[in-house]
Amino acid sequence: MAKDTQGISEAGASTPERILQAAERLFSERGIGDVSLREITTAAGVNSAAAHYHFGSKEAVLDELFTRRARPIAERREQMLGQLKMNRQGRPILEDVLRAFLQPALDLLNTPQGIAFTRLRARMVFEREEVRRQILGKSFDRTNEMAFRALSRALPKLAHKDLYWRFHFLLGTMVYTMARPGRIESMTRGDIETSDPQAALEHLVHFAAAGFRAP
Repeated sequence: MAKDTQGISEAGASTPERILQAAERLFSERGIGDVSLREITTAAGVNSAAAHYHFGSKEAVLDELFTRRARPIAERREQMLGQLKMNRQGRPILEDVLRAFLQPALDLLNTPQGIAFTRLRARMVFEREEVRRQILGKSFDRTNEMAFRALSRALPKLAHKDLYWRFHFLLGTMVYTMARPGRIESMTRGDIETSDPQAALEHLVHFAAAGFRAP
């Protein structure tokens, strides 16, 4: 069975699947903004009318593709956040909240789906703001809000403004860690390997917890 570079089967795929597969490959190779819907349909071996019928626009293709890749992370995150245990004060433990938020994303790093999502997420940085906000919001607003509420309960004395800033930095460190730029591997000449999801998770949880607890 034929496989593309993202680990998705192309043989026998339906027309929408072929369009999504081609889009993911082209977005990964060249970026989202530099790829047209016509190029996607050509790479998929379908006509433009089929793409307009099934999706309507390149942005709709991107929306569907990102939603599919993000769904396993969001579903697992929602499950873990919904199962948080409370301490004697009736509050979740900060580290547990952070782990529930971070682990679903980091666990996928060694899978074809996780690698594909990471590439697509990195390309999203350069997408138009309104498109980026809409797509990211659709996939992650619900679990982001769940995590924020849990963090607020874990740190009831922290002002919401400060909590939002710290959540912003949490998102940044998570995305950078998922991108695996290799800087620390280069600095340490390979002594530290940041691609180990479990090690990355534990270090990131401790780092983030210290930041959230800072005065």
